[in-house]
Amino acid sequence: MTVDTTPINNTPINPTVTAVTERIAERSRDTRTAYLERIRAAASQGPARGKLGCTNLAHGFAAVEPVGKDLLRRSFKPNIAIVSSYNDMLSAHKPFESYPRRIKEAVIDGGGIAQFAGGVPAMCDGVTQGRAGMELSLFSRDVIAMSAAIALSHDMFDGALMLGVCDKIVPGLVIGALSFGHLPTIFVPAGPMTSGLPNTEKARVRQLYAEGKVGREALLEAEAQSYHGEGTCTFFGTANSNQLLMEVMGLHLPGASFVNPGTPLRDALTEAAAKRVVKLTAGGDEFTPIGEVVDERAVVNGVVALLATGGSTNHTMHLVAMAAAAGIDLRWDDFSALSDVVPLLSRIYPNGSADVNHFHAAGGMPYLIGELLDAGLLHADVKTVAGGGLEARYRSEPTLEEGTLTWREGPRDSLDKQVLRSAGDPFSPDGGLRMLTGNLGKSVIKVSAVKAEHRVVKAPAVVFDDQDDFLTAFKAGELEKDFIAVIRFQGPQANGMPELHKLTPTLGVLQDRGFAVALVTDGRMSGASGKIPAAIHVTPEAAAGGPIARVRDGDVVELDAEAGTITVLAEDFDQRLPAELADSTTFGTGRELFAALRGAVGTADRGASVFGAAL
Repeated sequence: MTVDTTPINNTPINPTVTAVTERIAERSRDTRTAYLERIRAAASQGPARGKLGCTNLAHGFAAVEPVGKDLLRRSFKPNIAIVSSYNDMLSAHKPFESYPRRIKEAVIDGGGIAQFAGGVPAMCDGVTQGRAGMELSLFSRDVIAMSAAIALSHDMFDGALMLGVCDKIVPGLVIGALSFGHLPTIFVPAGPMTSGLPNTEKARVRQLYAEGKVGREALLEAEAQSYHGEGTCTFFGTANSNQLLMEVMGLHLPGASFVNPGTPLRDALTEAAAKRVVKLTAGGDEFTPIGEVVDERAVVNGVVALLATGGSTNHTMHLVAMAAAAGIDLRWDDFSALSDVVPLLSRIYPNGSADVNHFHAAGGMPYLIGELLDAGLLHADVKTVAGGGLEARYRSEPTLEEGTLTWREGPRDSLDKQVLRSAGDPFSPDGGLRMLTGNLGKSVIKVSAVKAEHRVVKAPAVVFDDQDDFLTAFKAGELEKDFIAVIRFQGPQANGMPELHKLTPTLGVLQDRGFAVALVTDGRMSGASGKIPAAIHVTPEAAAGGPIARVRDGDVVELDAEAGTITVLAEDFDQRLPAELADSTTFGTGRELFAALRGAVGTADRGASVFGAAL
C-alpha cells in the first residue's frame, strides 16, 4: 500500500478527550487486560490450521481448487476468511455479489489464499420500518455476531475480510470479529448509491402525505426516486455512520467509506483491502490483529467522529456493545462529556439538506479527520489496518493514476461550507448528542437537527403503548395541541426496541402548525432522528418496571435538552405502580423465535446486548 505521509501532528490532545479516555481505560482495566491475554495467547499458538487433525483439515479444503488445496494442506500461505452480508434484495448489500471472486484473485496476488467462510443475515430497517419485522432488527446485531463467529470457528484462517454496511450488520460483524481478536481483520464497504431525489423534496412529500394532501402513488414515486439503485441509502443514518466509524477507528482503508459502488475506484479499494490483509497476518510483515486495533483510544475516536458529524443515535448502543466485545467499558456519560467539547462539523440529512455524496465531495473523511486531528480531538497514535496512525494515513484520499491505486494528500479546505466546516468555524460548538436524566431515568437526545427554540418543551403527556395508536389519534384530530408523546413498551425486553421513525413526519406536521411537541420513548429513532426533540432509549424501560411505565395522560412533562433533564412534574409520581402492557403480541414474522433474546437482553445504556456488558 502506497500513501503520501505527513509529519505526526504535534497538537496537544484536548484535556476532556484525554480525561474521558483515561477514565474508560481505568474502569476497563480488568476486562481489557483479560481480553488481551486471551487474544495474545491465541496468537502465540500460530495458525490454528496447522494443528488440525488430518480429517478436520481434509474437510476444510475438500471443495477448493487443486492449487489452493495443495497450499492449504501444506499451510504455506495465509488463508483469509471472507464473511459477507450479501443478498440481492437490499440495495446496500447487492454490490457484494461480485466481491468474493475479486477478493480471492487479489488475495492470491498478495501472496495468500481466501475462502468464503460464511454469510450473515442482513435486514433493512427501511423495509421493516413500522412493521412487525422491525422487532427483530436490534437483535439481528447479536445474531450477526454469532453468525460471524460460526464462520470463523473452523480454525482454518489467518485473517478475515468483513463485508458489511448497514445498520446492525457492521456492529454485529465487529463484535463477531473481536471474539477472534487475534486475527487481522479489514472491513470492506460497498459505498453509497448515487444521489437521487433531493432530501428536502423527499421530506416535503412525506409531510404532505402525513397531512393527507398527496396520495400513496406520489409518496411511492418520491421514495423510489430517493432509493433508486445499488448502495447504501444516502442520508446519514446508521449505515453511513457505520462507515464513518470503521474508517476513523482504523478498520477501513483510508478514504474507502463513501466511494460509490460499481466504479473503478471502488473495485481498486476492494482489491487493495484483500492484498493488505495478507500483510497483516502473522506470516506477513505487519502483524496487526483486530483486538489490538480496537482499543480505548480507537473507541473514543469513534465517539468523537460520530458527534462531529451528528451521526446515528443507534451508536449510543452499538458502540457500547462493540467496545464491550474488546473488554472496554464505554458509557453514556462518556458520550455526553465528549459532546461538550466536540464541535459539529458537518450537516448531512436529516441534520441538513446534503447527502453523504455531497459530504464526500466537500472533502469527506480526509478533511474531517484532519480537522479533528488539528483540533486535538482525535488520538493520532493508534494502530490501523493501513499501518502507522491516523495522521500519517487517514488524511490521505485514494485516487487512480493511470489505473493504479494510490493515495494523495486530502483537501485542507472544505469545498462546500454548507456541508462540511472547519473546527474553527463549526455549525455549532458541541456535538449535539446529549444525555438526559431525571425521574424518568436516563435517555439520549440528538439536537443537531433541532432548532434552539424547540429544545425545551413543557407540556402534558399523551401516553401510548403502541405507535399505531399514536398515528390513529393524529388522524382523528386528537393531537392538535401542545403535548409530549410518551410511547412506551418499545424497549428491548418488551418487543426488541423497534425504530419509531414513521412518527417523525407526523410530529413534524404538528410542530409546523405551531404546537409545542416532543417525543419520549424507550424505543429507538435511529440516525433518522429529525427536527422534533426526541428523548429516546429511555432506561429502565417500561417492560422492566421503569419510571416511564408510571406516566399518565395529562402529567406535565418537562424535556429540557439544554439543561440535560427530563422530568415528570407529578407529586405522587414515585409512589405510583407501573402500568403493565395489556396485550403483548410476540408471535408472527418470526418474533416467537426471539423470545429467549428478549428475556436475556441488557439495558439500552449497556448496549442492549444479549452477551452482557463486558464479554
